[in-house]
Amino acid sequence: MTRPVALTLNVGSSSLKFGLFDIEGPPIELGFGIVENIGTALRLKFTCNGTTITRASSERGPADHRSAVSAAFALLHSQVPSAKVVAVGHRVVHGGPAYAAPRIVSDNLLDDLSRFAPFAPLHQPHNIAGIKAAMAEFPDALQVACFDTAFHRNHPKVNDLFALPRAYYERGVRRYGFHGLSYDYVAGELRRIAPQLHAGRVVMAHLGNGASMCAMEGGRSVASTMGFTALDGLPMGTRTGQIDPGIIFYLLREEGMALDEVIELFYSKSGLLGLSDLSHDMRVLEAAGTPEAEEAIDYFVFRIRRELGALAATLGGLDAVVFCGGIGENSRLVRERVCDGMGWIGIGIDPDRNAENATVISPDHSRIQVMVIPTSEELVIARAIKRFREAPNMPEAGGKPLGQAGPDPA
Repeated sequence: MTRPVALTLNVGSSSLKFGLFDIEGPPIELGFGIVENIGTALRLKFTCNGTTITRASSERGPADHRSAVSAAFALLHSQVPSAKVVAVGHRVVHGGPAYAAPRIVSDNLLDDLSRFAPFAPLHQPHNIAGIKAAMAEFPDALQVACFDTAFHRNHPKVNDLFALPRAYYERGVRRYGFHGLSYDYVAGELRRIAPQLHAGRVVMAHLGNGASMCAMEGGRSVASTMGFTALDGLPMGTRTGQIDPGIIFYLLREEGMALDEVIELFYSKSGLLGLSDLSHDMRVLEAAGTPEAEEAIDYFVFRIRRELGALAATLGGLDAVVFCGGIGENSRLVRERVCDGMGWIGIGIDPDRNAENATVISPDHSRIQVMVIPTSEELVIARAIKRFREAPNMPEAGGKPLGQAGPDPA
C-alpha cells in the first residue's frame, strides 16, 4: 500500500538536502537526508525512525542535480518503500521584488526565477536546476517554490533603498533580506511559545554558515542585515559580510584580480575561514584556541553586537532576542559573548540556562528575554505544500508570510 508523502528540497552547488513529510494531517517529518559532493565522490546520508543510513562511493558521483535528485529518491525508496511523492517543495533563495508568498511552479515562474539569477548567482541557478530535476523525476507531483526573500517583502521602503539613482531601485537593485524561511518558522514558534513577545519588538539572529539578523515588529520583518545579495551583513563561514565596496575597486585595479577571483574571494575564501586561516566551522574554531581562531570569533561577535544595536534602534526599543541556526542554537560561547556587557540595553543571560541550551536563557528578572529556538526551514516548505494541496486555487502571490498565516492546517 502506497503512502502519499511530500518531499522538500534545498539544493546547493555541491549538495542537496531533502526532507520527507507525511502531509495527510499537520506535516510530520518522517526523515531527513543529504546528498553531498555532487559531481565528485558521492556521499548520501538519510535519517528515518531514529536510524541513520550512510552511503559513499569512491567513484565519481552524480554529474548534475537531476542525478542527485534520483539518488536521493532511490535512497528514500529503499528506506521507505511505501512512500509515493505527491508533492515537492523547493527552497529558492531569491524571489525578486514580486513574490511575497510561495508559488506553484510554472514555466512563467521559472522564467522569472532565471531573471533573478544575477541577484543570487551562486544560489539561484542551483535552485532552478533542482526544480527542473524534480519535475523530471516526479512529473505528476505538485511542485511548490518557497522564497527566502518573501518574508522581508513588507519592509518600509526606506529600509530597502540604496543611495543610488532611483532608476536602479526600479530595476531591482534594493535590499531584499534572506533566511526568510528560517525567520518564518521561528516567528511562528515564538507566537506559539510567547505570543506577547511575538507581538512586540524582536531581533532574531540566524547564525550558521550563512548568518543574518532580522528586526521584527508584530511578527513581521521590518529590517534585515542582508541586502541585495546574501553576501551583506554579518561575516559568515566563508563570506565577508559587510565590506567597503571600495575594496572591490582596489582589488580589481591595484591587485590585478579578475572579477571571478574577487567573487570567489568574497564568497568562498573569507569570513571565519579567511580570518582564522583554519576553518569555517565554529566548533573547530572554538576548540582550536589559536590567536587567529579567537580573532575570527571576536570579529563575528563584534558584528553581531553592532547589528543588534542598530536593529534595536530601528525598532525603537527591544522586547526579545532570539538565536537560531546551527551556531545560534548550539554555541554557548557565541551567545555568551554576544550578550556579555549588553546590560545597558537590558540584555543578560543566565549561565546555567545558556549551558543547557534552554529555550529561555535570560534571567527571570531580565527586562529583555533572550531565547534559543531551533529552526526548521523544511517544515515551512511542507506547510506551504499542505496549503496548496488543500486549496489549489489559492492566490499564488501576495498574502501573509506562512509563519503569520494562522495555525498549521489540520
